[in-house]
Amino acid sequence: MRNTITQHLLKDHVLRPLVQKIPFPEFSTSKGVYLDLLRSIVGQQLSGKAAATIHGRFLNLFHDQNPQPGELRNLELETLRTAGLSRQKAAYLQNVAAFFENEKVSEDKLRAMPDDKVIQYLTQIKGVGKWTVEMILMFTLHRPDVLPVDDLGIQNAIAGLYGIEEKGKALKEKMVEIATPWQPYRSYACYLLWRYKDGG
Repeated sequence: MRNTITQHLLKDHVLRPLVQKIPFPEFSTSKGVYLDLLRSIVGQQLSGKAAATIHGRFLNLFHDQNPQPGELRNLELETLRTAGLSRQKAAYLQNVAAFFENEKVSEDKLRAMPDDKVIQYLTQIKGVGKWTVEMILMFTLHRPDVLPVDDLGIQNAIAGLYGIEEKGKALKEKMVEIATPWQPYRSYACYLLWRYKDGG
């Protein structure tokens, strides 16, 4: 599989140096969609270090650091805020808990859905946007062909490497066009682009 993906992406002459230089991306370990969604909301608009600190404080509010949906849903907002969360983020976390409890969401159910249905399903939760679900698709469900056109890092990497001057909607249309030959491995190409933006 690894060789198949590498050989496919090597066909793009702009990506080729990245494929040759950057180690093949490894999927990160995941604690599941529910817990990964909570962590993603906690970390929104924060540096990695600040996000990790607040996420740790949040987990410490629960027995065995395990925020079960029912317990999280019933916790006072002010208690959640003691972890360093804004009122809005605390409410969003409870929205996730309520959704997973009410819908009886299972990992198997989500894994059986195609990408677009997962996005449609989880973005019903107030506080969970398309980009967040795309990250869940890539890093939690390990879907191989996701292109997060709203991701600033991917936008900047593609614009820089391919000499795109368009902005906004026109840029996103160009990104889709450029990434079409990467199918069905656009997720892997994006990992390379993120690493490239981070200095390899």
